[in-house]
Amino acid sequence: MNIQTERLLLVPQGPQYLKSTHEYASDLENTKYMVNLPNVDINETKEFLDRAQAEWQKSTPEFYEFAILLNHLHIGAVSIYISEDNSEGELGWIISKKYWGHGYAAEAAREVINYAIQELNIRKFIAHCDSENTNSYRVMEKLGMTLSDRTNGRKNKCSDEDREELMYVLEIENRESSNIYQGV
Repeated sequence: MNIQTERLLLVPQGPQYLKSTHEYASDLENTKYMVNLPNVDINETKEFLDRAQAEWQKSTPEFYEFAILLNHLHIGAVSIYISEDNSEGELGWIISKKYWGHGYAAEAAREVINYAIQELNIRKFIAHCDSENTNSYRVMEKLGMTLSDRTNGRKNKCSDEDREELMYVLEIENRESSNIYQGV
């Protein structure tokens, strides 16, 4: 399943993107605010990509992990993890630092939101980030998400310190499926 945006193509993430995924997933600058990254070796990246590919094979995936392609070049990923009761989806994204500042994360996430609304009937979306990850919470705000909670105790993989976590929420009112979510 592919999703076309104005500038991007979102395709199922899998091992075919091992080298490009490992490049951004193992880069400390690219991942310093992430809970589960950076990956320490390419096998860790491969295991994740194998899980993502296996999830796509399920009749009802628990998460959807998309590779983000710009002119056929893999520049990042966007995901949605579905709650057990299918009532909400947790969004996440990562863009290679070479492509920061062009709005690609928001563009990709917006289309994943549209997919989740139209195909999965999800109406509530959440996203989390480190309180110092300005780029990430700006994406959330561009998507129309609002700050819902601030908590302490976040542990990023590359740091031993307790961090503050922000949670943003977007709730979509029931609308006809012909209406497309545009963000703000």
